[in-house]
Parts: sequence; structure tokens; C-alpha cells
Amino acid sequence: MPIFDFLSGQFIDVIEWTDDTRDTMVWRFEREGHEIKYGAKLTVREGQVAVFIHEGQMADVFTPGLYMLETNNMPIMTSLQHWDHGFKSPFKSEIYFVSTTRFNDLKWGTKNPIMTRDPEFGPVRLRAFGTYSIRVKDAGRFMSEIVGTDGEFTADEISFQIRNIIVQEVSRVLAGSQIPVLDMAANTADLGKLVTGAINPAVEAYGLAIPELYIENISLPPEVEGMLDKRTSMGIVGDLAKFQQFSAAQAMTAAAQNPGGDGGMGAGIGAGLGMAMGAQMAQGPWGARPAAPAAAAPPPPPPPPVEHVWHIAENGATKGPFSKASLGRMVTEGTLTRETFVWTQGQDGWKKAEEVTELAQLFTVLPPPPPPGV
Repeated sequence: MPIFDFLSGQFIDVIEWTDDTRDTMVWRFEREGHEIKYGAKLTVREGQVAVFIHEGQMADVFTPGLYMLETNNMPIMTSLQHWDHGFKSPFKSEIYFVSTTRFNDLKWGTKNPIMTRDPEFGPVRLRAFGTYSIRVKDAGRFMSEIVGTDGEFTADEISFQIRNIIVQEVSRVLAGSQIPVLDMAANTADLGKLVTGAINPAVEAYGLAIPELYIENISLPPEVEGMLDKRTSMGIVGDLAKFQQFSAAQAMTAAAQNPGGDGGMGAGIGAGLGMAMGAQMAQGPWGARPAAPAAAAPPPPPPPPVEHVWHIAENGATKGPFSKASLGRMVTEGTLTRETFVWTQGQDGWKKAEEVTELAQLFTVLPPPPPPGV
């Protein structure tokens, strides 16, 4: 190193950092032998903090402002003042500039599908991806936990670890959300807030924060999406017969517009389609009707009526159940009279036997009791 460059470096008294890379999170101010001149001016701009490392230990964190490095905690002797050490000061000091602005548009995504249970489709596999932003919240912790002695630390060096944390929490939130797949697109904002709240404690241990996280898309496997597209197409088509007539009319129109193409083949196709469409319309407005069967089968007989069973109330006790035939024999024997209370399934309470239409006919085979006084 030329002696002039070395000496000029000793008299530089302005320590600052201007960054135009947009991805550098930490930058170390380089000096010969990591020596900081006594009385140097430290300029910390908005969106930065400066971490002062003295003799291998973190001494202080400077927030935005202008500082004079003159305190007793600073290295006050440079190599020009220590000829006996051969231009090497025994005091080693470093200054790291840490950007506290947001680093935006960082990507995340699930490597493997997430298994979830959908209320409508059952077990499904989901993939998700989006963007997030990070910023340094605690510069001292970030330096001690992540950066170490790295002279230039970029966002790419920490983004892989942050992506792993995000994917883990996204998998947990999606699997436990109980939101149908078809409704997740309407809830991505709320899901993103849940994920952000879940991952912030983990990233705070690194001295970082996640100000924003966006879920851009939640997708199903291609084969499942294909089936959903078919289902959607069926809903759009509606009446299949009308759709066939419409398709035939379009094909006929296209063939008629090209009568000379392929040696008159277009005209022939158009005529054939027109005849087929005419036959369909002649059969009815809803297309072809199925051919009538050769011999109509007789309708099946109706099911037999359900036979009721009856209970009898006698002397405060319930007897039965009895069939209607059994009740007929009891009428003949005189053990069932018109005044006997009966009940069957579906009847509103107990009724006298003569009040029940179904049982009243049992008493017509016997003459009614004689009138009193005869």
C-alpha cells in the first residue's frame, strides 16, 4: 500500500455510509487496521443505525444524528501517535452501519403441498405463495445473532431462513383455518395477518420484524383445478340440448361463409348440419325426444296399506296391541264394546271405539243395545 494512501486514510475524520444497492442490510466501515481516529465525525442518516464495536465487544448503538468520537470509550491513539508499535495501534475498533428501512418484495412459497381437510371437497392439497418485507428492529441483537463479523450482509443471506419460518406458519394456519378452498381467496388478507402475528415472535429473536406479509395465491393441484373448470363449464352451459343447437348453428354459419373451401366440402357440411338441426327443431324446442318403447309396461301395484294395531284401556290398565281382526272377535265375544277406549299410533289421545271410523264398522254386525224402559 503506498505510504501516501495510508497517511491520507489516517486523517479521514468523517465516517458515513450511503447505500444504493437496496439489498445491503449491514456494511462495515473499513479502515486500516480497523482504527478510528480520535475526534472523528460519525454521521448516521435516517433509516440507519451505527453499531460501535470496541476491542471485539459491542460498545454502543448510534441512532440517526451527528456524533464526535471523543469520549474515553473511544480509541484515542492512532498509528501516527505510536511509532513504537510500528504503525499498529493496540486498540481495534469497528463501526457497522445497519439499515433499518424495509426490504420489500421478498418472495416466499411452499415447496411441498399442504394437506388440509376441506369442508366441501374433503382432503385436499394446497400450495401458497406471496411476498413479505423485513426490517431490522434491534440492531444489536441482529449483529450478535445473525451478522457476526460479516463486513457486508445482504437480505438474501437471511431470506431463506425467514421463508422457512413463514412456510411453517402458513401450513399451520391453512390447515387449521377450516375455511373452504373456494372461499380462501376472499380471506387472504385475514390469513396473512394471522401468519404475520404467528411468525413475529420467531423473527424477533433475530432482531428483525415482518411489517407486511401478503398471500398472493392459494392453488390446488392442476388435475383438481381441471375438474373444477369442467364443473364450472357445466354450470355455464346450462341446458345441454340448447347448447348443442347453438353449437350446430355456429358450425353451420362458419361452413356457409366458406362455400368454396376444400372442394365444396364446407357447403356439404353446412347442409348436413342444417338438416340435422332442422330434424331436432321439428321434434320439439328442447331437442330430440327419446323413442317410445315398443310395449308400455303396466304400472306397478300400489303398496299395501299399513295395518294399525290397537291398545285397549281397561280398569286403569293398558292391553294390547291387538289387530283389527282380533278386535272383531272381541266384539263378538262381548269383551269390546262401543264405550271401550282404544288408541293406535298417530291417533290424538284415547277415543271410544264407536268414535273411530275404522272400528265403528265392527259394531254394525250386532244390534245396538235396546233403549231404556223397553
